[in-house]
Formats: sequence, structure tokens, C-alpha cells
Amino acid sequence: MNYPPKQHQDDNHEHMIEVIKTYPLAILISVKDNVPLISHLPLIYSEGKLIGHLDRYNPQAELLKDSNDVTVIFSGPQCYISPSIYSTTQLPTWNYIMVHLKGTVKEIADPKAIMQSMIDLTSLLEAPEHKYTLALDNPRMAQFINYVRGFEIDITHWEGKFKLSQDKKPSDIESARNELIRANQESIKTFLDQVF
Repeated sequence: MNYPPKQHQDDNHEHMIEVIKTYPLAILISVKDNVPLISHLPLIYSEGKLIGHLDRYNPQAELLKDSNDVTVIFSGPQCYISPSIYSTTQLPTWNYIMVHLKGTVKEIADPKAIMQSMIDLTSLLEAPEHKYTLALDNPRMAQFINYVRGFEIDITHWEGKFKLSQDKKPSDIESARNELIRANQESIKTFLDQVF
């Protein structure tokens, strides 16, 4: 038996890029001496590369240069799927969209290039209203740039994991899609009401 099941894999780069653009907060994983180092940070996609920056004092920053290997995970929507939503007899499951990427990283040393990547990321995150625009001559950027390390990741391997009840009949697939939408909207409000 093949794992993961083929119907839960999506090799379409455009679909994976859409996940990256819609859910840009990444889990960035590096390994040093068999110990994983993990950071959570937004990354921007550009022509087969991921571009970002992190605090210069983050222990992972030292590994984000010299063609080191990294793994990056982007998480899309996810939720529990109750058998009660299906028209056929099923077992409970969990549906999700994830993108797993592997690549090699190199440092961006030019401060202006780092600042431009920050401007590009801000523009992406401010879309579509663009209520705030980060400018290259922003005086706070000139101070901030000394505390970050810029990097880019050349993507060498793509894996889209789109587990969306594709092995069910069409009406059940549609029910699972609707449940994913409903559950995500409701769970966010419920969660925030409990913790914030």
C-alpha cells in the first residue's frame, strides 16, 4: 500500500503557492547536531524561493546561510470530520491542507535587500486594502535592520497534502468541504472567547 494515499497528495505547484500566499506563517525547521531548531515566521513566495527574516539572536539564525538544508511547513485550514455529516457510513477523521517544502538556504547580506523583502511582505499581508505602507526610508527600519538576518530558501522539493475526503462519494466530499468552512469559522470564535 502506498503512503500517503495518492488521492490526498496534490502535486500542483499553483495550489501549493496559493496555500503559501493565503497562510504565510511558516514552520521553519533546521537541524544542528541532530537537534531540530524551529521558528514560526511569515515567508513570502517569489519564483521558486521563499524569502524572510528573523531575529539575529535567534539560535536558528546561524543555520540560515551557507546552503544549509531546511524544511518548511505551511498549514492551511483543518478540522475534525464527524461521520454525522456523511450520507454513507464512515468513521471519524481529520481533514487538512498542508504544504511541506524542502530547500537550501542562503543569507541575504545586503541591508537594502532585506528591507525590500520586508516591504514586499508587508504589502502582501496588507492586501487588498493596503491601509499601511512600509517605506524604505522609514526611520524605524534603519534601526531595526541591525537586529535581523535576511535569508532566502531555494525550494528543492514540494509536497502538497490535501486530505479533503477525496475517497468519498461526491455529495460527501461536498459535505466535508462545507464542514471545513463551518468548523474553521466557528472554532476561531469559540477559541478566542475562551482565551482572550
